[in-house]
Amino acid sequence: MLIFLIIFVICLVTLLAVGGAAVGIYNRLISHRNIYKNAYAQVDVQLKRRYDLIPNLVEVAKGYLKHEHDTLEAVTAARNLAVQQSRAAFISPGQPTSMAGLASAEASLTGALGRLMAVSEAYPDLKANQNMMSLMEELASTENRIAFARQAFNDAVTEYNNLRETFPNSILAGSFNFAPASLFEASSTETENVKVSF
Repeated sequence: MLIFLIIFVICLVTLLAVGGAAVGIYNRLISHRNIYKNAYAQVDVQLKRRYDLIPNLVEVAKGYLKHEHDTLEAVTAARNLAVQQSRAAFISPGQPTSMAGLASAEASLTGALGRLMAVSEAYPDLKANQNMMSLMEELASTENRIAFARQAFNDAVTEYNNLRETFPNSILAGSFNFAPASLFEASSTETENVKVSF
């Protein structure tokens, strides 16, 4: 009888230890998922700031770039697509399709802004405009903030993915559908230097 009681106690302690470890793993997975979602929220704040600056930039440039209507429309269209993709990414940060869509839209926007900057070089009055210079300075500052926020998001995603892929966490992560998260990677056009100041 004593042996059965000892075996029962050992089994109970083992079961409690395994259950406690599982709860700890589950809670860490939840915590890391929330950390990368919060990190994406910081990226989103900076992207919105950038998107809010672009219409002002286009409006100032309109007066000088009357013959460059296509360039201004391309910037506006790229901005609108980026806003749409940003909203989708905000709903499900880390999801591969939303992050790929956002990266693609951001690459298009960066390219359109680069073309706007190249065209504006031919207009000295525009380059000297105080509002344009101020907006360009604000845009450059925002680009830096986006880069820092993106890095923090990617770091948080990497930590989450490492946590969910290591053993024994991978067993629990698979059982509770903790999907891998995707990084917010720069496209090839974004890795090129884009001149955003006069």
